[in-house]
Amino acid sequence: MRAPMSWLRDWVALPEGLSGRELAEVLIRAGLEVETVEQFGAGVGPLAVGRVVDFVDQPQKNGKVIRWCHLDVGAALAPDSPPAPVEGRDVTEGVRGIICGAHNFAVGDLVVVGLPGTVLAGGFTLTSRKTYGHLSDGMICAEDELGIGTDHNGIIVLPSSSGLVPGDDPSAYLGLGDEVLDINVSPDMAYCMSIRGLAREAAQALGVPFTDVVDRAVPAPVADGYPVVLDDPACSLFVALTVTGVDETAPSPRWMQQRLTMAGMRPISLPVDITNYVMLEVGQPLHAYDASKLSGPIRVRKASAGERIVTLDDVQRTLSADDLLITDDSGPIGIAGVMGGATTECDATTTDIVIEAAAFDPSTISRSMRRHGLPSEASKRFERGTDPAATYAAAHLVARHLVELGGGVLSSAETVTGAVPIMPTQRIRVELPSQILGVEVPAERVAEIFRASGVAVSEASDGELELWPPTWRRDLRDPYDYVEEVGRKIGFDTIGSILPTPPAGRGLTSGQVNRRAIVRALASSGFTELLTLPFGSAEDLDRLGLPADDRRRAVVRLANPLAETSPYLRTSLLPGLFAAVQRNTSRGNDDLALFEAGSVFRAGSGAAAPVPGVDGRPSEEELAAIEAALPVQPRHLAAVLTGAWRPAGWDGAAEPASWKHAIAFAELAAGEAGVAVRREADDHAPFHPGRCAKLLVSDATGGDVLLGHAGELHPTVCKAFGLPARTAAAEISIDVLLAVAPGPGSIDSVSQHPVAKEDVALVVAETVSAGEVTDALVAGAGDLLESIHLFDIYRGSQIPDGSKSLAFALRFRAPDRTLKDAEIAGARDAAVAEAVRRFEAVQRA
Repeated sequence: MRAPMSWLRDWVALPEGLSGRELAEVLIRAGLEVETVEQFGAGVGPLAVGRVVDFVDQPQKNGKVIRWCHLDVGAALAPDSPPAPVEGRDVTEGVRGIICGAHNFAVGDLVVVGLPGTVLAGGFTLTSRKTYGHLSDGMICAEDELGIGTDHNGIIVLPSSSGLVPGDDPSAYLGLGDEVLDINVSPDMAYCMSIRGLAREAAQALGVPFTDVVDRAVPAPVADGYPVVLDDPACSLFVALTVTGVDETAPSPRWMQQRLTMAGMRPISLPVDITNYVMLEVGQPLHAYDASKLSGPIRVRKASAGERIVTLDDVQRTLSADDLLITDDSGPIGIAGVMGGATTECDATTTDIVIEAAAFDPSTISRSMRRHGLPSEASKRFERGTDPAATYAAAHLVARHLVELGGGVLSSAETVTGAVPIMPTQRIRVELPSQILGVEVPAERVAEIFRASGVAVSEASDGELELWPPTWRRDLRDPYDYVEEVGRKIGFDTIGSILPTPPAGRGLTSGQVNRRAIVRALASSGFTELLTLPFGSAEDLDRLGLPADDRRRAVVRLANPLAETSPYLRTSLLPGLFAAVQRNTSRGNDDLALFEAGSVFRAGSGAAAPVPGVDGRPSEEELAAIEAALPVQPRHLAAVLTGAWRPAGWDGAAEPASWKHAIAFAELAAGEAGVAVRREADDHAPFHPGRCAKLLVSDATGGDVLLGHAGELHPTVCKAFGLPARTAAAEISIDVLLAVAPGPGSIDSVSQHPVAKEDVALVVAETVSAGEVTDALVAGAGDLLESIHLFDIYRGSQIPDGSKSLAFALRFRAPDRTLKDAEIAGARDAAVAEAVRRFEAVQRA
């Protein structure tokens, strides 16, 4: 909201000499966000009033027709040498010769002149210069050249009623130097989206008189004027006045155009300018219809799905069933509270006007405005909430301006349909503001603040204050809204900063501890953590090679995606990491070990979540329905590796990053949570079928739970994503890992007794994995086995075809004694026996 100081002074008796910056400080203390204080036409001048003595139109070779003008700028500003006369006419003292390209003035008109030395908008300084065969001694100025408007099709012509004479300074008349406050109005102070509301705040903060021109109460319903029918409760009140005989050629007065320009709006025509002016002044959006273009009664209703309208911006829009419309017998003539329709627009032939002033449901207007992308000045006010009691007075203000400025006649027959909604009352203890704010506020001061804010106050029999908020204060609903009002008015800077003593915390949960430990361990081991955007596309899933029934294809589509190329929430972390790898390798950074921990999203039931009201806590049923409508959001951990894990150096060749490091990534993460991982070969996209490991962990019952997969990516996936050949990756579920992680436990003491080392080599079928043999040996060895490690795999002539030899290093230790040879041998033999039983393994000598 942009508010000129001169406009505010019409409403409130601001102290003489109060600057815009001083008023800004006052309003900031009252809770408003004043972003800037600008000076209208800052840095422009000096200017002078000139009278056109005569001019000659002179066609030029370039097709332009310029005017060689003589202007009387007063004796005090006479040039050292007068210009040459035109067609033998004498040139009197004080006349200057100026070239002008505009043609919207006549002999005798008063114009704004910039003489040599005048600074125009943008810092351009005028000088006398020869052009088009004449010495032009200045410039006749247009609005855009002074920075006070956008009109560049003609120069400024001053009316004779201005009282200005040649040589006068027109700056004050043009509003130059007026200060404009640019205020960011928060939604809870919607009434400040108007000069009326800002003036009321300034008056209350400064303790000066405030004059409210909204002095007409909304009368009882009457239907004598243009017929109006309300078919939807989203419109609670509709006022229609008719003004006939408006002079369609009458221009908006300069004072109105200046204020609209300073407020950030472009003057258009008299009816439009008047409705915009009253909207800015009172805060009530209005609309003017050409009465001759209306067909039948005005009707307010919801749209039919697929219905269409051409709005004032000449765009055809398809409507939703939730859009509130203004219609007549011809169909939609406006999207209520957002933008009018082109079919009933006032134009240069309009003489009879129907004025609309209505009260609409804020949420309905907000949804329509966002749905159609039409953030108009009207919708910005309606979505925050307007003062329904101001509709009647605002409509009459528009009618009065049309009568006074356009020569119209206001019809005595008027229409008022609906009524002003009743505001909710509230009772509060008079000491509540002091208790909440921590500052002593006397009861008399509390009541005074409320009354100055427009709240009706009475004292109940139990000593509480009974409060009736004004119609423009929709934000005053519960007792703490009134406490906030007291805090704003006494000044938040008067409230001391006293921090409460926080209660003793219970520390991090085991899940938080594990997640942080996992990320730290991975980063310490050489991986680099990334945060990628959680969006994806169907093309990403196709490039991963996922089958049609893969659960990762259960995507959630965004209603308003940042980019149509990525309209879904991700179901895997890998595509985001692949994109990071592709960007890095395209810039020559080939050795990468990247990981990310984050949520993925899987489509849920598909039911729409309910939208609970804001007047209380949602019910348990509503919360359950909201939870059920949300997508499943498991937390995953993923890594991608390319290039060299260890670069080549003097001590050896480079070690390439491979599937081994991807598996080690998952095992390191699981190890930090105290979980052992078991591996099995698997065929799972996007991994190479022969180089993919299924990672399993045990739950509390001893059953296997899928943790994730790791291995080398399929060559077609590498090609589709632009990755280096043999890129390795892993993706596991953090939720599964934390679910099976052991809770806090005791730390066993380190045994002081020696370890016993035993090696065994077992010949098994090629189809048996090393992990399966490891599990068998662990199960057979019992509690004395401290560790087991696979240190060799042999395939060759010394063992049968289709077999392999797996060599394991077993370490045995007891916590309370030195093991005897017989105990060690027994544990070793039991381990081998279990492998023989499960896989028909043969122990090599």
